[in-house]
Amino acid sequence: MLTGFVILYLVFSLGIGMYAATRVHNARDYITAGRSLPIWIVTAMVFATWFGAETVLGIPATFMAEDLGGLISDPFGAALCLILFGLFFAKKLYRMNLLTIGDFYRNRYDRKIEVITGLAIALSYLGWVSAQVTALGLVFNVLSDGTITQTQGILIGAAVVLMYTLYGGMWSVALTTFFQMIIIVIGLLYIAAQLANMTGGIAPVIEHAANNAKFHFWPEMNAVAMIAFISGLLTMGFGSIPQQDVFQRANSSKNERVAMWGTVIGGVAYFLFAAVPVFMAYSANLIDPPLAAKWLAADGQKLLPELVKGHLPLLAQVIFYGALLSVIMSTASGTLLAPSVTLSENVLKGFVTRRRHLSDRALLVMTRWVVSVFAVLVTLYALWSLDRETGIHQMVENAYKVTLVVAFVPLVAGLYWRRASTFGATLAIGLGLGTWIPLEVLMTKGLLPDGEGLIPPHFAGFLMAVLGMMLGAWMRPRQGH
Repeated sequence: MLTGFVILYLVFSLGIGMYAATRVHNARDYITAGRSLPIWIVTAMVFATWFGAETVLGIPATFMAEDLGGLISDPFGAALCLILFGLFFAKKLYRMNLLTIGDFYRNRYDRKIEVITGLAIALSYLGWVSAQVTALGLVFNVLSDGTITQTQGILIGAAVVLMYTLYGGMWSVALTTFFQMIIIVIGLLYIAAQLANMTGGIAPVIEHAANNAKFHFWPEMNAVAMIAFISGLLTMGFGSIPQQDVFQRANSSKNERVAMWGTVIGGVAYFLFAAVPVFMAYSANLIDPPLAAKWLAADGQKLLPELVKGHLPLLAQVIFYGALLSVIMSTASGTLLAPSVTLSENVLKGFVTRRRHLSDRALLVMTRWVVSVFAVLVTLYALWSLDRETGIHQMVENAYKVTLVVAFVPLVAGLYWRRASTFGATLAIGLGLGTWIPLEVLMTKGLLPDGEGLIPPHFAGFLMAVLGMMLGAWMRPRQGH
């Protein structure tokens, strides 16, 4: 019964995606949905895209294993990113009438900066999209009682998401995401109410968490702990800003006010609603302590699905897994489209047009091919990460290191500093990468202590990128501004 519902839900999502494909007539429709979306759809897209597998499965697992401070990157950093983007970036970028965020780097700097930042932005999505298909694999594995392995589930989930994203593009993302957001909100609130009835209300769960020091948030008052804390917040809070998915949702709006407020409201809604799955998972400590202990020791990401499956009636299970699938698929579709569009528009298109003119139709075909290829890469990365037992929350955290180091400083300086120059952007990227990558390699190989008196490699790279931009703008300021 439950498995049959899941299959029906997947077929219905495919149907919405295929219907959306009928509204795609050119590349701009495919990438920006014709810049025609109202605030309620933009808000839904921002919320549902960011409310992904890490929010329902990864964040609660991290909270259970650590405390509130372990969530500094997500949801705190993630919500910070969306609010900052809406307040300080959405209007300025919307007015430029760009197709992708990578176009900004070409217009403000040059083709070289466009390609480097485009590759960095696309690369950052491997971890985020892989986290979603990994979660789909986990859901199929739990639902089938192990009959479908997580590897097989990853392959099935990636194929479904690819099919409806491939044809409908941003229209598919917009329509399916709006439907999925309704399922997410209603479904998770219903399940939370069911679990609260079993714990005697919300207060006992909060009291239990407080008694176990789970609400400890601030780091120790020493330099090392403070730097790690700030780094965790800014990696996602700043590193997520120069991303195609955030830009794409704002850029699909019908006007700049919708672009701004749709992003801000979506960010606030994401932050507030992220508390719901944390409450749901932690309630396992009161409902079934042995179950909580078992899955925290084995795989904390499976605790909530197993709790629902073992303690709630069939109707509640159907609602929960419908909401969970909505969560994962809404994020996976949007984050699969974004890097593919960036690669097509900002990396491949320039090489093709050197030899011949690329028509709008040809760009649309090329983008769909890139979506397919990127889906394959995402699936391979998810399988590789599964073998390394990388958690969903960690996969998402790691995704934004490269954009923090490479793309954030040139974006902010290009928008807000008239002296920012192409040489400054080049120096920022060079110093950032030249600092981050060697330190990351040395730390990975165990040649540097991990977190003991050392600035995190990506944060050191970010600081050097700021220095590089300042030095470059001083040595060769922008001319003719």
